[in-house]
Amino acid sequence: MSALTGTAGKSEINKSGFKPALWTPGDWNAFFGFGTNILVNMLVLTGLLRFVLKMPDSLVFGRILPALGLMMCLSTFYYAYLAYRLAQKTGRNDVCALPSGVSVPHMFIVTFVIMLPITIKTGDPLKGWSAGLVWVFFQSFILMIGGFIAPFIRKITPRAALLGTLAGVSVTFISMRPALEMYMTPQIGLVCFAIILVSWFGGVKYWRGIPAGLVAIAVGMIIAWGSNLFGLGLGGLSVKGVGDAFANFGFSVPIPAVGYVFSGFEFLGVILVTAIPFGIYDLVEAMDNVESAEAAGDEYPTTRVLTADGLVSLIGCLMGNPFINAVYIGHPGWKAMGGRIGYSAATGIMVVVLAWFGIISVLLALVPVVAISPILLYIGMLIGAQAFQTTPVKHAPAIMLALTPHLAAWAKLQIDTMLGSTMMAATTVGGLAADKADAVKTAAIAALPQQGVFYYGLEIMGGGSILGGLILGAIGVFIIERDFEKASAFALVGAVLTYFGFMHGEAVGIGGGFGVTPPVAFAYAVTAAGLYVLGRRASEHYMPHAEMTAAPAE
Repeated sequence: MSALTGTAGKSEINKSGFKPALWTPGDWNAFFGFGTNILVNMLVLTGLLRFVLKMPDSLVFGRILPALGLMMCLSTFYYAYLAYRLAQKTGRNDVCALPSGVSVPHMFIVTFVIMLPITIKTGDPLKGWSAGLVWVFFQSFILMIGGFIAPFIRKITPRAALLGTLAGVSVTFISMRPALEMYMTPQIGLVCFAIILVSWFGGVKYWRGIPAGLVAIAVGMIIAWGSNLFGLGLGGLSVKGVGDAFANFGFSVPIPAVGYVFSGFEFLGVILVTAIPFGIYDLVEAMDNVESAEAAGDEYPTTRVLTADGLVSLIGCLMGNPFINAVYIGHPGWKAMGGRIGYSAATGIMVVVLAWFGIISVLLALVPVVAISPILLYIGMLIGAQAFQTTPVKHAPAIMLALTPHLAAWAKLQIDTMLGSTMMAATTVGGLAADKADAVKTAAIAALPQQGVFYYGLEIMGGGSILGGLILGAIGVFIIERDFEKASAFALVGAVLTYFGFMHGEAVGIGGGFGVTPPVAFAYAVTAAGLYVLGRRASEHYMPHAEMTAAPAE
């Protein structure tokens, strides 16, 4: 009876012309939290362009950042609109817009895998930029096409698998970096973290309702700048740095870069090798994030979300932005701190102002990044917790299984970064000939198992981690539910994906004709066959057919 009453109430509200609130007090919290998250990503991205790719400031601040600002503004405004429509439809004022922005993992991938090698090879940063544009061009279409099959994948995949692999991303690539940064400068990091925790988890309200994110940033700035008076230099801020940053002030609007997009097609062979698998990665990640929002109470249409991501990425690409847009992990966190509709649109306006007026470098000189890191750690904590809180307790082992490929991928990244840095340092100081660096690196990797570090195991298990986590999590859920035939189907999909290198492999292809990692593909295939036989026998001899075909409990 209560359900019928609730439905009738929503219907009456809609008929009476219910207008959702565009801004609530909680939007201030979410705006400062999400806005600083976006700011951090923009600061990192700007650093990659200027200091890793060595792109001229005229290109960074005059072409790329304005196009990036346009893309993210379109994205955040669209998701604010979707939230408004959902609030109208349901008669609720607690609907939270999906967070979105430049995809952080792909920010590093397109920089180090596509743009940097081509820039080094050609000696021309514009060539690297063109290659990055082509990479986004193809990924955009993969997202738009994939949007029509994503609802089917969500329907057949258990929530524990979708949220489990998302939790893996949050624990490793979202949480670990800010956590480490906090402990490197604990005088700022831990203090700001405590300010955020007591408010967003403990419910403490600050003076006149000032958002916790703003309080944390203000305290971090006070500590950082105050430490300069004692010669400590916490946070790495200086008056000279602020003065230098003002040199990039100006006004630049996006300019079409279609010619640069198509000139980058000369690098198509290198680009497609990564564009296709990472396009699929984006597809699965977006599905996970939509599932996460639904678990938090806000149900969004997967097809429209993915199509929007692809379309705004394509627009950004054609205007000169080599970074793809994505629905962000963290919707439950922004909703928990009071975010509704307005925080998303306000963030879009903020991004345009920052990108079109060249303010990014000034903020980088004023605010210590370590004061913002606790916000990212908070989001990672919520996403990891959500995987366990919104799924049946008995599915917890499957969630842990879905985490493991991400742990492997993160550990491999740390080793690769350390080895690369060591080889570069050795050649720079003259202790190692440049032509011997690769051989030394190979020998070092080969010696790691003797020290108990199984590098090749990390490489294989961590390859395509988001797909690997999803497949392993789904197999785990269906085995727990004793639905062995569905577990067999996911194991078979795992065999196919592994054969072609979409998971547990370094590259897409068929290797020497036997797959990229044939032993792993074979093992998945054998597992699929065994589970299928077990499922058929169980359904015929041990369990009622109705019980075997029932979907796992959510």
